[in-house]
Amino acid sequence: MAIESNTPADPALITNDIVLFGLIAGTLGLIFWLSSGPTPFWKKVFTWVPALLLCYFIPALYNTVGLIDGANNSLYNPVASRVLLPAALVLLTLSVDLKGILKLGPKLLFVFCAGTLGIVLGAIVSFQLMEWLHPPAVAGDTWKGMAALSGSWIGGGANMVAIREVYAVDATLFGQFAVVDVAIASAWMATLLFLANRAPQIDARSGADTKALDEMKERIAAYEAANARIPSLTDLMVIIGVAFGIVGLAHAIATPLAAWFGANVANAAQFSLDSSFVWVIVLSTIAGLGLSATRARQLENAGASRLGTVFLYFLIACIGMQMDFLQLAGRPELLAIGVIWMLTHILVIWVAAKLVKAPLFYFAVGSQGNIGAAASAPVVAAAFHPSLAPVGVLLGTVGYATGTVIAYGLGQILRLMAGQ
Repeated sequence: MAIESNTPADPALITNDIVLFGLIAGTLGLIFWLSSGPTPFWKKVFTWVPALLLCYFIPALYNTVGLIDGANNSLYNPVASRVLLPAALVLLTLSVDLKGILKLGPKLLFVFCAGTLGIVLGAIVSFQLMEWLHPPAVAGDTWKGMAALSGSWIGGGANMVAIREVYAVDATLFGQFAVVDVAIASAWMATLLFLANRAPQIDARSGADTKALDEMKERIAAYEAANARIPSLTDLMVIIGVAFGIVGLAHAIATPLAAWFGANVANAAQFSLDSSFVWVIVLSTIAGLGLSATRARQLENAGASRLGTVFLYFLIACIGMQMDFLQLAGRPELLAIGVIWMLTHILVIWVAAKLVKAPLFYFAVGSQGNIGAAASAPVVAAAFHPSLAPVGVLLGTVGYATGTVIAYGLGQILRLMAGQ
């Protein structure tokens, strides 16, 4: 969700979207060039600091110091979130091994559901603890802001806005919790990206059962080794044509489809069915999965998923540039609520993963499928392996479907706790 980070009295140094695009693209290029280890120093640095992490935090630094305005530009919306994200989903699902994903089994769904439970319990625990430790933090209508935030952390931005409308959350309070959303969720996503770089060691130490996941990766690696080729100009043009052609078609269908559901289905808003963005994500994913069963899957031989991953990295940078921790200066206690809330979620999902000896991937994508939904769950999944991005998409869409309903119920519990 875009957060206003620079006031009119303190404008950003860079306000031209084309210049901003060049800055972000140049930053990503520099990060990846340095990560290739041009010198022993940089090779050592990137042994400990994943490139993904810098793709997130360097744009955030630009925004925090006022070099750019991460909210008031066209890069995240519509370019990255409405165009590049669905295009990436098409290209990443186009080569998906759907049978392999199904073989991952019920453990993944169990961990994901535990993550949702962790969000619900986290809201209750954080509210109660702050009521004991610092009552002003949860006084008044704070519960309404927490309900809205739970919509985002179970589903996504559309769910958060829906809960805002349901509970008539004050604009200032909503904005403050939106900052908490970006700050805490971004920090947690960055942590997951960091951990993804060390997944084999962590899984080996914890004794996780990675057999199904390893088999899927081996099948994909063998397929790529047997079929990969140097892409021709024709290959690249076809890949681009398929990706953006489907994105355009998805947008053309999504807008009237969302309007129809909003006008004719009573509970459409509760399931975000009146959100055109949700339909764009769903339609792009379905189209990619459909193409995976056709000859179009051969586009993966020319690097379709690599191009999709490029789009995802640009999305990561655009999400990161919305971060501005200075916005929390007005009500820092809300950050404490967010931290306690997130720690509870992490504890619950960690216990669930330990119970079933789930690998780190299940823990990470199960968590991000809730916290980030379809917008960022595939990013975390792809950090483990590009072919695993569709798993994040599938879990993220479940979050979209359930987020508003669960958040509404949680809001009622918080309202009672607040004595209203």
